[in-house]
Amino acid sequence: MSKLRIALTTGDVDGIGFEVTAKALHHLGPQKNVQFILWRTDGGDPRYLKLIDKKWTRITVDSLEEALKVDGPYLIDIASDLSPAEWVEISAKACLQKKIDGIATAPLSKTSIKDSGFKDLGHTDILKRLSKAKHVNMGFVGEKFNVVLATAHVPVSKVSKSLNFTVLAEALKNANELRKKLPAAQSKRPIGVLGLNPHAGEKGLIGNEELLLFPQLINFAKENRIPMEGPLVPDAAFFESNWKRYSVYLTLYHDQGLIPFKMIHGQDSGVHISLGIPFIRTSVDHGTAKDIFGKNIANPHSMIDSIRWAIKLARL
Repeated sequence: MSKLRIALTTGDVDGIGFEVTAKALHHLGPQKNVQFILWRTDGGDPRYLKLIDKKWTRITVDSLEEALKVDGPYLIDIASDLSPAEWVEISAKACLQKKIDGIATAPLSKTSIKDSGFKDLGHTDILKRLSKAKHVNMGFVGEKFNVVLATAHVPVSKVSKSLNFTVLAEALKNANELRKKLPAAQSKRPIGVLGLNPHAGEKGLIGNEELLLFPQLINFAKENRIPMEGPLVPDAAFFESNWKRYSVYLTLYHDQGLIPFKMIHGQDSGVHISLGIPFIRTSVDHGTAKDIFGKNIANPHSMIDSIRWAIKLARL
């Protein structure tokens, strides 16, 4: 097997990204036929460099261009004076050019992206812009269940207007691609698509979005051999008894999917996977946690899982 190159971006310099990435690298240790390229700020916390060095032979460089010239069983450490948003952009471009095989990202705040001069609202928007992908969805893989968001950072007041057949059909296609990558037992289950309104609209008594969208979506799923059920009643969909019924939940807006996902998984598991872009990007499912920056108490499990999934997807 040829060597894979996976870039690791550590996010906000005053967040927990470098801490959880260092702890993840220490936990995982060197991986067969994988070279990691670590982006971190010049002058990063020496505690975490020492932690990394317990398991890795680390070579420090100034740029991705230099990193790509290094061969051998090393961790390539880019001590960068660029902004964290630029790390993501440079790595994504390298993925598109087939110079690296994937990216695993630590949390990056929207404020940090804006301060870098970017107009993008988040990682997903940066990746969508660079790849020119029309339909990109946020997917979340957890130990208990998996979620895909049909819409992402949209104000609740605009969710209904943002939903149409094309948006839902493309989200369903991306959810189906995630379903295929799950373990065999899970991948055989249908995708559960949530309704938008309370009681999934109650046949038009509480909103008519379900009546307008789901007949077309069900026909689309049949034509494309995508197993799905829906519309599911939102307040009952995430009962524990349903977790093993569906391969993936397709939710119609951000909090409809992420509140139950994060309530159940916390920081003990959970990986964010960008769906619909032409390269691999995984991420933690939590934020920058600036309130605990520097306290050495951040939980690295989501970053560990993120790196593992980046490797797994790159090997498929």
